[in-house]
Amino acid sequence: MSNKISRVLLQISLFFAVTGTCIADEGMWFPQLLQQLNAPEMRLKGLMIPVEELYSVNKNTLKDAVVLFGGGCTAELISNQGLLLTNHHCGISQIQDHSSLENNYLKDGFWAKTFQDEIPCPGLTVTFVISIDNVTDQFNKVLTDDMTETQRNDKIKEITAQVEKKATEGNKYDAKVRQFFSGNEFYLIITETFKDIRLVGAPPSSIGDFGGDTDNWMWPRHTGDFSMFRIYANKENASAEYSADNVPYKPRKSFTINLNGVQEGDFTMVYGFPGRTQEYISSFAVNALISITNPNRVKVRDVRLKIMGDAMRNSELLHIKYAAKHGRISNGWKKWKGESKGLIEANGFQRKKDFEKDFQTWADNDPVRKGKYGSLLPSFEKIYAENAPYMRTNDFYAEAMFGIEAINYAMAFKTLEDLASDEKTDPEKVKAEADKLRKGASDYFKDYDAGTDQLMTAALLKMFDEQVEDSLKPAYFIEIKNKYNKDFTKLALDFFKQSVFVSEEKVTMLLTDFNSSKLKKIKKDPFYKLMSEVSDYYKLKVTDKMIKMSSTLVRLNRLYMEGQREFQPDRKFYPDANSTLRLAYGQVRGYASRDAVYYNLGTTLDGMMEKYVPGDEEFDLPARLVELYKKKDFGPYEVKGTVPVSFVATNHTTGGNSGSPVLNAYGQLIGTNYDRVWEGTMSDVMFNPEICRNITLDIRFTLFIVDKFAEAQRLMEEMDIIYPH
Repeated sequence: MSNKISRVLLQISLFFAVTGTCIADEGMWFPQLLQQLNAPEMRLKGLMIPVEELYSVNKNTLKDAVVLFGGGCTAELISNQGLLLTNHHCGISQIQDHSSLENNYLKDGFWAKTFQDEIPCPGLTVTFVISIDNVTDQFNKVLTDDMTETQRNDKIKEITAQVEKKATEGNKYDAKVRQFFSGNEFYLIITETFKDIRLVGAPPSSIGDFGGDTDNWMWPRHTGDFSMFRIYANKENASAEYSADNVPYKPRKSFTINLNGVQEGDFTMVYGFPGRTQEYISSFAVNALISITNPNRVKVRDVRLKIMGDAMRNSELLHIKYAAKHGRISNGWKKWKGESKGLIEANGFQRKKDFEKDFQTWADNDPVRKGKYGSLLPSFEKIYAENAPYMRTNDFYAEAMFGIEAINYAMAFKTLEDLASDEKTDPEKVKAEADKLRKGASDYFKDYDAGTDQLMTAALLKMFDEQVEDSLKPAYFIEIKNKYNKDFTKLALDFFKQSVFVSEEKVTMLLTDFNSSKLKKIKKDPFYKLMSEVSDYYKLKVTDKMIKMSSTLVRLNRLYMEGQREFQPDRKFYPDANSTLRLAYGQVRGYASRDAVYYNLGTTLDGMMEKYVPGDEEFDLPARLVELYKKKDFGPYEVKGTVPVSFVATNHTTGGNSGSPVLNAYGQLIGTNYDRVWEGTMSDVMFNPEICRNITLDIRFTLFIVDKFAEAQRLMEEMDIIYPH
């Protein structure tokens, strides 16, 4: 096929992905509406079980084996004893919290030999979805088009409180009303949250994060990105706070694991909690993303990642302290680069413009539609043009100024200052706030290094000064930069000598027997003063502008979403991701990433060994794994003399789908979702069926590590496994 024909086909497929009926495998679908919207297509693509097996409020289904893990990942139940499987990068904060130089679980991995060895994870929760119900009618009969946004929001809060209260009366569940389709629909989600979650197992980071930043978001991928936890409950199998008397939870449903693997074209599903997408935004929003927001954030994170990376390479202790922080910062940094690249190469901005041209013609052709939608697109254009300088400034405040850990930590003391400054405040409230901060200091400083943050302070203040125009800088910042003649290295050195917020010992002394004289010390602290001045000025000059812009966009996007659905009545619309339970489906398939380059669907342990570089910070491997490879000791996970590691498919995923179960046509677990290919990260804004692929850790590699590498037979015995036939 010629390059010209390939480009034409790509343009056609992209056109339909943006403007026409949903094709290919785009979509993050409501599980409760699968029967109504998706059943025929799913069966056509290969689904072999009734759609009712995926979601039902009348019986236990596969949705009962899927949980929201912590605040932003997904996990799945893989045994009838509450055993959870998720990604290594989802569990890394917990793995890090329990790591030390003596027991470095990040470096060496962790495998609990008994239930008693499983480690409690305070603050970690998992949440089940019990039911999802459309309650839009309860809102629409009250909300009117002539309401101001403030009136509308007040009424929404009032109705929401009523609906949620009624839904939770007399039961053990939680309830939350969530908005969908930019506020055009409302759904009531009933959930159950468990609070006693314990770390069970994790491979060394050399497996769980193999390839590091280099391979992140890339294909081919060879990362063993998994970790295991367990839900504990009280003797009645109900949610309870941690107790030594708690027992492993008996779930309503857990996944059967299938080791038969995948072939090209196999039907797959991803069940989970995708975080955020923007599929229906205007061309003006896409342009702002490509030309302002993503480049600015990437520029700052380039600096932050270099400083953190250098520190981590030079110290095992600092590697432990900063592993989770570095991972979070790096993940967004690389994703934004790939997203912009994909949108630019797919001509995403122009395709949105082409759609808007047709939309405008449709709106103008009818007096009623013109009155309602005719001025929408000019309004979008105006608001983005007016606010471009503030959007740019906002990025550098958020990523540079507040990327300094000492400034963020100082902000935590604002409530204490406010309480202590008010003579009417009960002294006991002041004492309670000081005690809370004092008790939290050890947790904060456990993952903090003053030397690293000092380097960060100098570099980020310098960048802030260079990138933000003087009229949008606080007077205090201009004062201190002039005082130091723009020598931000010297400024940082002096600030770190003088500040209490860079030392656990100093903070503890400050908060012990806290009194009014110590309040003066807080106010005079250089980081606290910088934080206060920056926060006040930021609110005055930037935040208020951004809030006003956001409020206007909420209204415009809601109307635009309504208009798009009216413009395309035959199109199956799915709601943007918002961390609620969704199901995506597609097929196992490789892809052409660029001219003359085609990537196959799967990777193997052979490829992992090809990347292996002894002693390298990203591509080293444990001696035990190398030994197993040399001996070809692969057990039942062997396929053609090696072990499958990962595969790609056309499922539509995003952040939050990390850890999601990837299922075959029979609803059996075949892998764990952990990434997307870099070329296709644009799928948060525009799905391109030619290159958008999710990356799955093959369950055969996961169990190879659990069984052969970790020799954790007690975990293997818990699982319901279908072995190759």
